[in-house]
Amino acid sequence: MALLCLKGMSKKTFRSILIFLFLHAVLSTPPEDPIKCSSKNTSCTITNSYGVFPDRSTCHAAQALYPTTEEELVSMVASAARNSRKIKVATRFSHSIPKLVCPDGQNGLLISTKYLNRVLKIDAEARTITVESGVTLKQLINEAAKAGLALPYAPYWWGLTIGGLMGTGAHGSTLLGKGSAVHDYVAELRIVTAAGPEDGYAKVQILNEAHEDLNAVKVSLGVLGVISQITLKLEPLFKRSITYVTKNDSDLGDEVASFGRKHEFADITWYPSQRKAVYRNDDRVPISTPGNGLYDFIPFRPTPSLALALIRSTEDIQESTNDANGKCLTARSTTNTLLTSAYGLTNNGIIFTGYPVISFQNRVQASGTCLDSLKDAEITACPWDSRVKGEFFHQTTFSIGLSVAKNFIQDVQQLVELEPKAFCGIEQYNGILMRYVKASSAYLGNEEDAIDFDITFYRSKDPMTPRLYEDILEEIEQTGIFKYGGLPHWGKNRNLAFDGAINKYKNAGKFLKVKQVYDPQRLFSSEWTDQILGLKEGVTIVKDGCALEGLCICSEDRHCAPNKGYFCRPGRVYKEARVCSRLRS
Repeated sequence: MALLCLKGMSKKTFRSILIFLFLHAVLSTPPEDPIKCSSKNTSCTITNSYGVFPDRSTCHAAQALYPTTEEELVSMVASAARNSRKIKVATRFSHSIPKLVCPDGQNGLLISTKYLNRVLKIDAEARTITVESGVTLKQLINEAAKAGLALPYAPYWWGLTIGGLMGTGAHGSTLLGKGSAVHDYVAELRIVTAAGPEDGYAKVQILNEAHEDLNAVKVSLGVLGVISQITLKLEPLFKRSITYVTKNDSDLGDEVASFGRKHEFADITWYPSQRKAVYRNDDRVPISTPGNGLYDFIPFRPTPSLALALIRSTEDIQESTNDANGKCLTARSTTNTLLTSAYGLTNNGIIFTGYPVISFQNRVQASGTCLDSLKDAEITACPWDSRVKGEFFHQTTFSIGLSVAKNFIQDVQQLVELEPKAFCGIEQYNGILMRYVKASSAYLGNEEDAIDFDITFYRSKDPMTPRLYEDILEEIEQTGIFKYGGLPHWGKNRNLAFDGAINKYKNAGKFLKVKQVYDPQRLFSSEWTDQILGLKEGVTIVKDGCALEGLCICSEDRHCAPNKGYFCRPGRVYKEARVCSRLRS
């Protein structure tokens, strides 16, 4: 996603390299299993696809197990319950940023859904699909399409498992129907929970829409049990018409609420320093409408590993030399390349010839071709693959109610007026993605119709190194989360986003009551999940430099990097914010 220019390179040459990096069609290697064990699946560690958790800790487990059937899964949970072993569920790709997969204690157990990966049943008449929880979004989309069915809304990245994306509340973008969250299309699910000796120490709970507990299990954070099977409601396969429209962002605040109701699959990509917003006009069209387009999102394509290393080295240099101009040049080139190539849309699966792009739902709703190959990671990889020198970033994602989204946008625009170059670093990672999320019945789902702001930005390999315009990025984060009460995405964010977050959910108490019933021994609890559920303190970690990594909000200069000229100061627009500002002599 981040594309950087080299000093002294001509604009023409730079543009050619950008196009090559974005469009070069090469195969990539799938990520490694996030679980690594010394021998015979014992003495294990687990991480995420980025290779590190927000606090850079290492998560250990005594053993990792890979069930292939629900019966094996029940036996594994029963054995753990009988021996009071902590359990955490791991997924094939592990794309969550926080430590949801970390079991407590040296005797902890990891249960991976890697081989619970079968599509069990497709009922064309009832329009449902039943899958095991380790099935990927790509699998589900493709198998449903073969039966003439479609999942109406989904995340844009297909390298997620159905159990994993449900557990963290992952979503697409719409305000129509039941909304954009996949979990709100669950018709039935089966979850294996711990139990007492009278039930053989484990049992299968079967929940459908008539069971109120489904509202807890739909977004469970992995603390209730292990979901084994999920049945989702589908729709007849349909076509969409997609057109990206670029406009000045001066009226973005006024447009944001109404735009989400004008188009079924609307989203907005915002480039603040360039004062422009790209609106996705995206709606259903009759199935007879000609067109067989394809969405292969450019930042999700495989990238040559040598190019990734060059890009990262240049980004490191720009950060260390405070080269804001270089970042802005890169941001504009990146944005222009994405716009001229329609973000990876093609009209026929090969080339883009113009808007609108018409295609079937399964061909345009998600992508991720950097996962689809057998080649060595040393040749090509997903840009963030931790095995190569590539992207390393923070991701701040929160949902703000539509009623106050305009105010948040206007606050950010005030920051843009003060420091326009501060936003170029965000635009190197394709700006601020804004997706629509509807209120959910899930206890830990969205409380109201909202818009989700997804912001990705540079992270140093050295946790004590501040980033360029550290204060602006921190102020945006604190403004959204605290001033406007933004709800954190459970699978993303730095630690500070979860501080007190559970108190924003009116049904948090109901969720905890269900947990007491489903997990009476607290086998699926961990220190991290207790912290984000408000059962234990410690979400924020206070130490020297903690604000640089989002482990805390600074209250003293030592929480920043005073030896490098960064001190704790109030925000510029949101005065209650406390941010690490670079004081120039």
